Amino acid sequence: MEGNRRPKNAVLLGLGLDNNDEHKRITTAEKFAILGGCEETHNKMTETVMKTFEEMGRKGKSLEVIEPQELKELLDKNTPG
Repeated sequence: MEGNRRPKNAVLLGLGLDNNDEHKRITTAEKFAILGGCEETHNKMTETVMKTFEEMGRKGKSLEVIEPQELKELLDKNTPG
């Protein structure tokens, strides 16, 4: 991107690389996609992203306008323990 231009459309992509079974796990929504991972990892990533988007909505923000550092902080905050 040039200068301060923001993308018109943004999508968050999560990749789980620890799949040790034969299942192909894919969860998609309008603004995110979660691919792969074992069942536990996939569910954890999905929960994290859904909670993050809920919180962004409460703050009146979207992927197109949120600063990368703030998005990282929200993802970290919403990751289940």
